[in-house]
Amino acid sequence: RIDAVRMSRRRTELKWTKVWDKRSIHGRFTIANRIPPSLKPTQRLKETSREIFGRLMQCRTGHDYIGKYFDKFVPFKNIDCPCGKPPQSCEHILRECPRYEQYRHILRKVSQDISLAEILGSIEGVNTLISFLEKSGAFMRDGNPRKPSCEP
Repeated sequence: RIDAVRMSRRRTELKWTKVWDKRSIHGRFTIANRIPPSLKPTQRLKETSREIFGRLMQCRTGHDYIGKYFDKFVPFKNIDCPCGKPPQSCEHILRECPRYEQYRHILRKVSQDISLAEILGSIEGVNTLISFLEKSGAFMRDGNPRKPSCEP
């Protein structure tokens, strides 16, 4: 029984990987869709809080609380970055926004020029992006790091 379940999972993962390998390589998710599928999350993802995991997925898919998203789905919202640069985008936040400059050294550990393909589309890049999100507050509605909660 255990071997049958293991074999079934392995066949499923192989089929999924074959479909993934044959996918069309264009569209807005292409830059982040470079990590082959797996039935199990990495240990780093398992250890990531729900809030950080949510922001990570929003950043990688483009469904985040920033100007580019608002421009398409919430047209009455301001699309400028709080730093004053229009429009606010994932690339702007990760590579240019002065609000996050003090945290960019985290991303540069993986990619000196902060290549979005490397940061969003590799396991090492995603792990580094998690650290950046935890410390910087990037991709939150207000863009500020959460204050640690004081437990009684």
